[in-house]
Formats: sequence, C-alpha cells, structure tokens
Amino acid sequence: MAQTDYSIMEILQMDACTGCSLCTDVCPAVLAAEDGRLSGVYRLGELRRIMRSRTGLLRRFFGRQVPTKEQLKQFSDTVFRCTLCGRCQQVCPSGILLKDLWLSLRQDLVHCHAYPQKVDMIAENLAESHNVFDEDNEERAEWVEDMPNVPEHGYIKDQADVVYFTGCVSAYFPMAQAIPMALVEILDAARVDFTLLGENEWCCGFPLLGAGLRDQAEDLIKHNLEAVRAKGAQKVIFSCPSCYQMWHEYYPKEFKLYHVTQFVNELIVSGQLLFNDLSLTVTYHDPCDLGRGSGEYEAPRQVIRSIPGVKLVELAHNRENCLCCGGGGNLEMIDAGLSSDIAEAKIDEALKTGAQAVVTACQQCVRNMTTYARRNKVGIDVMDITQLVQKALAGRGCPDSG
Repeated sequence: MAQTDYSIMEILQMDACTGCSLCTDVCPAVLAAEDGRLSGVYRLGELRRIMRSRTGLLRRFFGRQVPTKEQLKQFSDTVFRCTLCGRCQQVCPSGILLKDLWLSLRQDLVHCHAYPQKVDMIAENLAESHNVFDEDNEERAEWVEDMPNVPEHGYIKDQADVVYFTGCVSAYFPMAQAIPMALVEILDAARVDFTLLGENEWCCGFPLLGAGLRDQAEDLIKHNLEAVRAKGAQKVIFSCPSCYQMWHEYYPKEFKLYHVTQFVNELIVSGQLLFNDLSLTVTYHDPCDLGRGSGEYEAPRQVIRSIPGVKLVELAHNRENCLCCGGGGNLEMIDAGLSSDIAEAKIDEALKTGAQAVVTACQQCVRNMTTYARRNKVGIDVMDITQLVQKALAGRGCPDSG
C-alpha cells in the first residue's frame, strides 16, 4: 500500500477517530449484514495499523508487521462492501471526511493488487466501450427510438443551449430508460432547446472512483468536455446524481450544471410547465449523491409539491439522515445480496408511510428499489421524479396513478 494515495489532510484525519462507533450505528451495510467489519470505525482502525507498518521507524516503534497479500485481500473484501452513501461522514463527531478517505483507500488497495475482480471489468469496459456495461457506445441514445413522435434529428442536434447528459444506466438499462424518455417529454413541453450527445457521450467517470481507479478518469473527462463544447451549450443537465456530482467535483467549472430536479423546478417557477391533478400520495427518497453528496434537498420537494393533488409524506429518515437504497458504491456488482438486503430496509421504511409510491431522483435508486419490490411482490410503486412530472403534464390526458 502507498501513502501517496492519500492527501496530507486524510493522513492526519486517520488519527482523529475517537472510536465512538456512531458510524457503525448508521451504516446500512452493517445493519443489513450484521457485520461490524463493514463499519467505518473498524475500517479506520485497520487502516491505521497498516499505515504504521509501512514506515521503517514506525514499524519498529509499534512492532508492526507488513500485512501479507492475503490479509490485504481480506481487508479489501470489507472495504468494497460499502455503498459510499456518506452517512458515516454525516454523523462523525470528529468531522472526518470519511467518504473521500474511503475512495483513497480503495485506490490504495487497487495499487496493491488487493481488490475484487469486478474492478478489472469496470476498467476494461470503460477503456474499450466507454460505458460500464460494455455495450456499443453508438447505441447510447437508442432508447429514443422507443418514443412516439420523435423529431427527425432524434434529439441529437449540432448546436443547442442545453446538453442533457444521460448517463450509462439510463442509456442502457431497460428499467431505467423510462427516465430519459420522461425528461425529454418534459423538456419538449417546456420548449427547451436541448440536445443529447449520443455516441459522443462517454461515462462521466464516477464508477472509476468507487472502483479505486480515480486516476484513470482523465480521458473520460477531457472527452466529455470537448463533446459539450462542440454543441455550443452553456448548460448541462443530469438525471443521474452521480454524474452531476462527478461533474461538480472533478470537471473544470466551465458550464452551468443542473440536476434535473433543479432545472425542472426552474421551469415550473417560470410557468413553462402546466400540470393536471394526480391525486397521489408519495414519499420521497433522497439519493445519497444528490442529498448528502451534493446538498440538494429542497428542489425535488418543491417539484413534488407543485403538482396538484400530490401529497408528500416524509420517510422517518429523510434529507441528510436518509437511508441508502443499497445501489451505490458499485456494491451491486461486488455483493448483490447485500445490496438487496439494504433495499429491503428502504422499502420497508417506505411502506410504513402509507404512500402509494416512493419517488426518488436517481436511476440507480429506481433500479435497486424496483428490483427488490418486484422480486418480492411488494405493493408499492417506485418511480423517478421525472416520471412523476411526466404523468402530471397538462395535455397528456387523464394520467393514472400507477
């Protein structure tokens, strides 16, 4: 392992942990797996021991042995079984930036060749196909063909004011393709001059962070920036919170960035969208990367409350305390069973609100919660906020509440 994977601040913060275990109490992976080795306090303790074994002077002082490859692999198995939801960081009384530390730790383990094999698959897919599913990137906008009344340009224009950056999951995964379809209909209804990037859109690079491959994102970033510049756009909108967060934190500050909830809320306030009455009771799940990750809690709630007839009931854990759905941090690839167990707790919480539907603002949350609900025949609908807005659009007739 190498200290160079960590910033000076991260190295200093490793010793700030008081061992209070508050992070253990709120960790969705710990609660679902009933395994304390998945907690932040355990992870930090092991990391400190490993770091002290690396330096000759400290190794002699503390009597530490350099961990074997097998020990690192066992540690890695706990490190990568984490959704990176940021809940541990949110409750940490010492103010340790744990989420950033976990990303650096994963990169460290990758450099030590102690990581899950799925990491290699992520790296290969993005290098060869520019998307996490290893699909033909020329088919990134193929979902448009399933929409009615598509204009001749297929929503891929030479120039436009706004670029809609679709993201890999919404572009390729059938369960999530309803999200970009809904957003395109919303943008059309509001007469927004927008374009897709089509095959010129590459993965934003966010999956590389969770895979411990942060240092491999530069080519993706450069390509996507050039693709947006070529459209002459000043604004970029995202229905994926992870893409939105990635652009905010790792891309140059060149364009005005919006998550779809922010952009749609502005359209509503400006009077560009009109709604029918839906008569629907919903609860809202704050996606980790949009809420704790990007600090956006109000825009989605304002959008929901603006729709006539829609009643919003809050989850017991909401806003910065919202429970993860289990779909983040590449956990679905690493441990699908644990991801599903976390989704079970999320759906159980939603059912207790009495809502007819749980609304979120993330395609991965929709996927994970929908998959669990369908497999277990749970009687609650799961939808993205774009789908809720689409249902309410005036001029679509009388929308149902399903």
